[in-house]
Amino acid sequence: MKRVFVIFCALGIALAICAQKPQQDIKKNLRLSGGSFLAYPGPKQHKLTSAPGNKKPFYISHFGRHGSRYPTKTEDFTFVIETLQKSEEAHALTPLGSEVLQRVIMMEQEAHNRPGELTLLGAQQQQEIAERMVQRFPAVFDGNVTIEAKSTTSVRAILSMSNALLKLQALNPKLKIRVDASQADMGYLRHNDKLLTTQSLDEKNVALYNAFVDAHSPWERVIGQLYSDTAYLNHNVEGKKLNSYLFRLASVVQDMDLRKKVTLYDLYTDAELYENWRKDNVFWYLGFGFAPTNGGKMPFGQRFLLRNIIEKADSCLKLDRPGVTLRYGHDTALLPLVCLLGINDFDLSTDDLDQVERRGWADYKIIPMAGNLQFIFYRNGIHDKDILVKVLLNENEATLPLKTDVAPYYHWEDFRDYYLQRITAYDEERAHEEQE
Repeated sequence: MKRVFVIFCALGIALAICAQKPQQDIKKNLRLSGGSFLAYPGPKQHKLTSAPGNKKPFYISHFGRHGSRYPTKTEDFTFVIETLQKSEEAHALTPLGSEVLQRVIMMEQEAHNRPGELTLLGAQQQQEIAERMVQRFPAVFDGNVTIEAKSTTSVRAILSMSNALLKLQALNPKLKIRVDASQADMGYLRHNDKLLTTQSLDEKNVALYNAFVDAHSPWERVIGQLYSDTAYLNHNVEGKKLNSYLFRLASVVQDMDLRKKVTLYDLYTDAELYENWRKDNVFWYLGFGFAPTNGGKMPFGQRFLLRNIIEKADSCLKLDRPGVTLRYGHDTALLPLVCLLGINDFDLSTDDLDQVERRGWADYKIIPMAGNLQFIFYRNGIHDKDILVKVLLNENEATLPLKTDVAPYYHWEDFRDYYLQRITAYDEERAHEEQE
């Protein structure tokens, strides 16, 4: 009995530590509160685990999100600017409120006519990722091997791909590069599963999200410090909405050229940043994770992307020097793909939203700007049948829900069989349900 009690105490302490982790992370690095706006931090792991049996890397398959970008909606700027300008004309702002207005105007001027476009930092991120790929796995890029690269038709994805390829070509002019950005590939690079999307908009799921937002929306102090006229604020300003837009702008500054001159993080306490981040983190979980209230199947929307990764690898592994397959897309594909693969336990399924972050499910770990998955393949020559694969999430070694005797490596046959069976079972289940 005493031993059981000790175990439960240990579990309780572990859960308490996990619960505090994102809050501690954000306190140490305010930019993490930006979640999907986090400017790519680069790998934490600088030395990778050596492959067993003297196996060597010979092929890389990749899917990456575009690099840092400007806000996709001009309303992010216009709503804040128009609200604060009207307030200033009414002499309702504090000096800080007037200063914040000028900061946002500066941001809008940099982003003007560039909604959703890649920033200079975004281009730099993709070049650096490509360079590290060559530095870590030089044999894969040696000589005149082929680099096949495809992106969605989004300009920011195309430019992300272009910057990576420019760096690769500069590092090795002999590379044979095949590049494309076509509607023909959108079926797997940016698949929109209407059935799953409809399920994610279920009333219960939406209500759960709205209730969480209502419970975690500390805006009164943040917006209140901008206003000298409380009556004007209460009667003329959508304070909660203004905070939501300001927080998004505070998050995206780190992706812009102005990041060294302008900040909006000074408007928030550490606790307020954490609470605002929680809302966005839950948005991603309920919208794209294995949440029971969204139907519990959302990540299967990326089954076509996963199948493409597997089938493309199967064809490339037959070659003596298969080179590299690069794919460029968006967070709405990367995050559910990571969940579908069960990487680092991101296949979490719970309707207790407080458990999401307690179990380590944090968007900034998955989809920073330029977030990426790399599948690195190893073997001892073309006749080696026991091919191994290692998965890197944002260039750090990741775990999969597969048994392996060579962690962090996995036997390719185990990998392909497990995931093909999983997505095939889903397809069959869905076809059966549609027939009923």
